[in-house]
Amino acid sequence: MKILCIGNVSYDVTYPMDKYPIENIKYRVDDKVTGGGGPSSNAAYLLGKWGVNTHFAGAIGDDTLGKKLVKEFKSVGVSTKHIEVDKGRDTTLAFILLNRESGSRTVFTYREDTLVLDKKINEKYDVILMDGQEYEASLHVLKKNPKAISIIDAGRVNERIIDLCKKVTYVACSKKFAEDYTNIKLIDEESMNKVIDIMSKDFKNVIITLEERGSVYKENGVLKLIPSIKVEVKDSTGAGDFFHGAFTYFIANKYPLERAVRLSNITGALSVTKVGTRNSVPLLSDVLKYE
Repeated sequence: MKILCIGNVSYDVTYPMDKYPIENIKYRVDDKVTGGGGPSSNAAYLLGKWGVNTHFAGAIGDDTLGKKLVKEFKSVGVSTKHIEVDKGRDTTLAFILLNRESGSRTVFTYREDTLVLDKKINEKYDVILMDGQEYEASLHVLKKNPKAISIIDAGRVNERIIDLCKKVTYVACSKKFAEDYTNIKLIDEESMNKVIDIMSKDFKNVIITLEERGSVYKENGVLKLIPSIKVEVKDSTGAGDFFHGAFTYFIANKYPLERAVRLSNITGALSVTKVGTRNSVPLLSDVLKYE
């Protein structure tokens, strides 16, 4: 089994704070956590750590941060041969303000418009996970791998991501994506049914992540709301990314859909019990203990 994760990769700097900051005040933080980030990038890191033959494709700058990201991928066995180093560009940088009080985070990301994955990837893959960042490269990979299982981590509504959603096997989207796409708030089972029915007219196999509430999808016309587990939230950064990485793993290994979603929920939940992103990836064995 060979998996390609394609999309955004960033270098994240997390500043934990006791409360959300007040405007026009200077703060001195007592800690920081640094490392790789980005939806497909985080998923690739998890897959590598779980022992899967994983390749990551994305664009970085020819700077120190880009070199750190490559080294980080290699540390868990993720192939970096499809990472494009753009000369004269800066690697995408994200500053994350972590509210220790609630475990929620606010993310500020800067990515140069000209930082784009231009190379054509002609290699064959069994499974493809994308986040929509590298639209042209993702389209090319899908065309070259028509028999591959394909999954999109759809976090925001725009024309390109919607187009990719129409072409993949699974649309595993955020609550925000589903609400923005349908203009319906996900409040109860009735609204969940409506949202999934609307989305299912345009996309195959829709799964919606609902953060601490778990995930929801429909199978054979029956709504299935799969709860998560209760944990102490220390940092929610990357939880959705690790859900998608785990979902990719379990689907690739032919787990039944309900089991795959349940274990992916658990993976995301366990990741929020630690501060930071890459260092919060749970072990596969720890996830499976909850079965």
